[in-house]
Amino acid sequence: MIFKVLYQELPNEVPIRERTKSLYVEAETIREVRKKISDSDHNYNIEFVQPLDEAHLQYEKDTGKLELENL
Repeated sequence: MIFKVLYQELPNEVPIRERTKSLYVEAETIREVRKKISDSDHNYNIEFVQPLDEAHLQYEKDTGKLELENL
C-alpha cells in the first residue's frame, strides 16, 4: 500500500500549513511508515499519514506529484 505523509522539515517548530511538505512511502501499515521515516536520516515532524485508495493514487499519478521515497 502507498501512503502519503504530510510533514514539516523542522521538528522543533510549530507546524505551519505553508511549510507542510509531502512524501509517498510504500509500506504495509502506518506504523511501518513511521518506523521507516524514523530509521532514516530525516528528522521530520510528521503531521499526518494517509493511506491512498485507488482513486486518490490515480489522481496523484495524473498530477505528476507521485514519487515514491526510497527509505
